[in-house]
Amino acid sequence: MPDVVTPPVLLLIWAVFGFLLGSVPFGIVMSRAFGLPDPRTVGSGNIGATNVLRSGSRLAALLTLVLDAGKAAFVVLIARWLAADDAAQIAGFAAFAGHCYPIWLRFKGGKGVATYFGLLLALSPPIFLAASAIWLATAAISRYSSLAALVAAGWIPVVVAVTGQGALFVFSCALCLVIYARHWANIRRLRSKTEPKIGAKGSDQGATAPRPPE
Repeated sequence: MPDVVTPPVLLLIWAVFGFLLGSVPFGIVMSRAFGLPDPRTVGSGNIGATNVLRSGSRLAALLTLVLDAGKAAFVVLIARWLAADDAAQIAGFAAFAGHCYPIWLRFKGGKGVATYFGLLLALSPPIFLAASAIWLATAAISRYSSLAALVAAGWIPVVVAVTGQGALFVFSCALCLVIYARHWANIRRLRSKTEPKIGAKGSDQGATAPRPPE
């Protein structure tokens, strides 16, 4: 965690701002804009880009992916610009929590992976590149999108520690815990070997290439 230099009241304001913006369900917004079914009624029922893609629109899915990542990156960058790194981390984590537990959807949100990568990109591009490489390598080897997310989130605190970016260590550990909590059902399916692989016929994955993170 960086040095706390922002007054507590302002940190609270940044947290509320981040949570409210993070709660915007762009998967639902894009689905309505493109006349697609509500993503909560498709596939796994998630609000992320994958279910939007299953509805039949690659453009809507791409926009969902970019906006889910972008809302977190925006919060971090604006908080860092107007305040300091402590506010950036607080606001960024709040945006991540808002995506996973959105107030507008009775706290039933996405799994947070796209938002997670957006946070890393804004906070530390080298760490973002490391997480992306781990995700892609794991997805290519295992053919499990969920496992790729879990492995990336689990290894990033180690990468942060090894590269001397101590200010991000607690933050990356907190993100990892939420990612694992949101993927608990996937973990159970991985352990029972019932988790669908990327591109598996008859699954709800519906793609032959690594699907976009949700």
